Amino acid sequence: MRKLLNTLYVTSQGSYIHKEGETIIVEREQQKVLQLPVHTLGGIVCFGNVLCSPFLLGFCAEHDISISFLTEYGSFLASVRGPVSGNVLLRREQYRIADNSEKSAKIAANIVTGKLMNSRLVMNRAIRDHGDKIDIATIRRASSSIYRLIEELALAVDLDEIRGIEGMAASEYFAVFNQLIVDQKEDFVFNERNRRPPLDPVNALLSFIYTLLVHDVRSALETVGLDPTVGFLHRDRPGRPGLALDLMEEFRPVIADRLVLSLINRRQVAPNGFKKAESGAVVMDDSTRKTVLVEYQNRKQDEIFHPYIEEKIPLGLLFFVQANLMARFIRGDIDGYPPFFWR
Repeated sequence: MRKLLNTLYVTSQGSYIHKEGETIIVEREQQKVLQLPVHTLGGIVCFGNVLCSPFLLGFCAEHDISISFLTEYGSFLASVRGPVSGNVLLRREQYRIADNSEKSAKIAANIVTGKLMNSRLVMNRAIRDHGDKIDIATIRRASSSIYRLIEELALAVDLDEIRGIEGMAASEYFAVFNQLIVDQKEDFVFNERNRRPPLDPVNALLSFIYTLLVHDVRSALETVGLDPTVGFLHRDRPGRPGLALDLMEEFRPVIADRLVLSLINRRQVAPNGFKKAESGAVVMDDSTRKTVLVEYQNRKQDEIFHPYIEEKIPLGLLFFVQANLMARFIRGDIDGYPPFFWR
């Protein structure tokens, strides 16, 4: 089994990252603030004004350590990767399937089924854990509606139909998402999903963690030799990692959404940790962003049982396992792509 490596998140503005021997060093104002052995890292994410030495960029590319550059507030800018890995025949088959609407629809239906099942789990867990603080009847109705949509997915054969079902399920899910916030309810209010820019603290948290997910899923896909830009549910668009967005759909509810709810309900984030930028976007301050990053990393260390491979694995390896299962399906080793169902 692949070893779970750490991701280095550099948020301090003006930081400079370089390589020294077999270590990576982070400096700020010409003072060393961090030194890590390079063999412990699987990725580096730089926020805002953070510089990397050319030697470090080359070393990371050669050793399959992904580097992503984001704005200070978490919007994706660019990434640095090494040579394409994996068998070219695998990618050629991926492209063939993507060009076949019928085959793409089958994969997309499996992915959306996983997302909807995991969305229901988030709602049902809220009923179990906070039944005395939420409107159980409303959440149960939404959960039942999503279950009926899952049944419709089993009969769907067209990509547009599948996207329509996914959209209806998202509307049901986010219509009750505010109910799942059981603490700090006056300060963290969710009315609807909005992005580019996020207009409230809850959406700011969701968008930020979704960005982290994309980085991890994209890296996993490239590790197994798949092209993260060519998806089945999300079609080709310049600059969009379609397959990474496909695969992360299963993880949004149980990793990102549950983490956002946990951060708010456990008071790990506070309303004064958010501010409104001139653009109207609501953004996190440095302290809040660091809290989110630490909790995201901690969550990736949690062990889960994967029902398909029947093993316990760290949550952070889930992206690699699903990417590997997608590659196995595309190669023809298994009959269908098995989405991840949280249990």
